[in-house]
Amino acid sequence: MTTTYAVLSEGLQKHFGPVHALRGLDLAVAEGTVCGLLGPNGTGKTTAVRLLTTLLRPDGGSARIAGHDLVREAAAVRRRIGVTGQYASVDGDLTGRENLRLFARLHRVRGPAARADELLERFGLAEVADRRASVYSGGMRRGLDLAASLVRRPDVLFLDEPTTGLDPAGRSRVWQAVRDLKADGTTVLLTTQYLEEADQLADEIALMDRGRVAHSGSPAELKALIGSYAEAVVADGEALPRAAAVLDRLTGCEPVFDHERHAVGALTTDPTLTLPRLVRELDTAGVPLLDASLRPPTLDDVFLRLTGQIADSEELVA
Repeated sequence: MTTTYAVLSEGLQKHFGPVHALRGLDLAVAEGTVCGLLGPNGTGKTTAVRLLTTLLRPDGGSARIAGHDLVREAAAVRRRIGVTGQYASVDGDLTGRENLRLFARLHRVRGPAARADELLERFGLAEVADRRASVYSGGMRRGLDLAASLVRRPDVLFLDEPTTGLDPAGRSRVWQAVRDLKADGTTVLLTTQYLEEADQLADEIALMDRGRVAHSGSPAELKALIGSYAEAVVADGEALPRAAAVLDRLTGCEPVFDHERHAVGALTTDPTLTLPRLVRELDTAGVPLLDASLRPPTLDDVFLRLTGQIADSEELVA
């Protein structure tokens, strides 16, 4: 079965003077999937989104969005995509209903009033539809912004950190909206600072580092790259160094401390390390153990292990 890609970029580059924001972005997002674009601050995630949505022109490489060339067919690309940036784009002086009707008219959507009402209902905003957007909570305003990006029913939706600053309830509503969009066949490219968000929503994750994709795969595939996470919780914080020494010896990885919980853990790719062996080694070292575990890694573990930290502050970009 041939895969059709809604977003396909090869070697995309972008320079801001001496700063290399993107150094050759290779990205393939299959139609009808959610792709999470992750990476440390300053690795070019927002720059990538701005390029792929025609807000910036690349300095090199090529890309096709919804079947159209990013540069030669920029107008066609814009007709096929929706974009929700980090900051709300709605007009605070207009009501929620007025905002959506305005967007619908600007995009020449048939039945702008009906489309606005449909989206207000979908995002739980019907009861506040006739209030000015300036009095909306952060979650409501973000929901309205997302609704505005869907007025045209885009083939590809770009979400740049859509839940930043939202409370858990607001975040949950956005998550459900993304799941609904995927179910409807919309392709979603998502950047986020919340790794749990990517773990929950993304079919594929592209980990960016220094302006290019360093690793990609499903959340499960990326977790499998780094093995398991061994952790010990001790009765006395003074025993943490001894527990850390055991973990260092068994895993060969630098231990990570959680002093609040009196815990220390380390990643391991050693398939022979079992929980009974871990407990036995800690006991032999005289560690006053309260709990021990050997579990699959979280996406946080993957992120920290697989992405390098940018050392040169002159290379920091959006």
